[in-house]
Amino acid sequence: MLQRPRRNRKSAVIRDMVQENHLAASNLIFPLFIVDGQNQKTEVSSMPGIFRYSVDNLLREVESCLKLGLKAFDLFPNIEDALKDKYATVSYQKGSLYLRAIEEVKKNFPEACVVTDVAMDPYSSDGHDGIVENGEILNDETLAILGKMALAHAEAGADIIAPSDMMDGRIGYIRQTLDQNGFTDVSLMSYTAKYASAFYGPFRDALNSAPKAGDKKSYQMNPANSREALIEAQLDMEEGADFLMVKPGLPYLDIIKLLHDNFDLPIAAYNVSGEYAMLKAAAQNGWLNEERAIMETLLSFRRAGATSILTYHAKEVLEKGWLK
Repeated sequence: MLQRPRRNRKSAVIRDMVQENHLAASNLIFPLFIVDGQNQKTEVSSMPGIFRYSVDNLLREVESCLKLGLKAFDLFPNIEDALKDKYATVSYQKGSLYLRAIEEVKKNFPEACVVTDVAMDPYSSDGHDGIVENGEILNDETLAILGKMALAHAEAGADIIAPSDMMDGRIGYIRQTLDQNGFTDVSLMSYTAKYASAFYGPFRDALNSAPKAGDKKSYQMNPANSREALIEAQLDMEEGADFLMVKPGLPYLDIIKLLHDNFDLPIAAYNVSGEYAMLKAAAQNGWLNEERAIMETLLSFRRAGATSILTYHAKEVLEKGWLK
């Protein structure tokens, strides 16, 4: 045999030498949940090791992450039901929880990259990503609210705005709104292929943001479809997106690869709450080696073509020294 592939696997040094994909802290974005109040830190019951933080404790968490080399954070608000309404007006009100959180992180840690979520569902009394009328999600009417939200985030100091709503045309609308108001340098990370998935349950638990009626299948993508993701990606690129995101991650590695192979924009993957919860539960029951399973999972996103990975494992892998 002239070819013996095992020769390149015979020692750790050689295996490292020929490794094709690598994972670094710079590839990771850490999602963080925010609640109102002071000195609040409550664990999400369905996501062991993940907490909701009041702004004062959020700053402490960001500082500890920065010391580990983790520099990018995606913020998500848990809003009291009393503040929610049909048009998600609290989402762009001056002095609101989310805007205060963005401002405080950027004021205290200007070196941190703050990613913000644009969608109505955390603030909506209906729990949907768009305005609801007679059971229908209104697309074009929703864009104005998303534009106000994105502009408020930019004014608060957001580095990257990530629209997660899946309304048609929202990237172009938000890009135009930002540019007309002087925020040409604020990036857009579009949730390009966001699927109507069963893996979002723990996240909705963390934010108390589940729909009050119906589901999200009229705007999130059908899990059976892949070519449809190419249409979404083409539109987002033409409308001014700087990143294309696929959500969830593990069940959609083929979609990450598809976008990577067809578009020159950076691809992000969201390693979602349900994926995190499954792995944690299996590890806690002794069914999986936790370190190996987490690292294999994160490397699979890199292998598929993701340059950025939103993952609840971000701090853990650095804290435990699992990134070699």
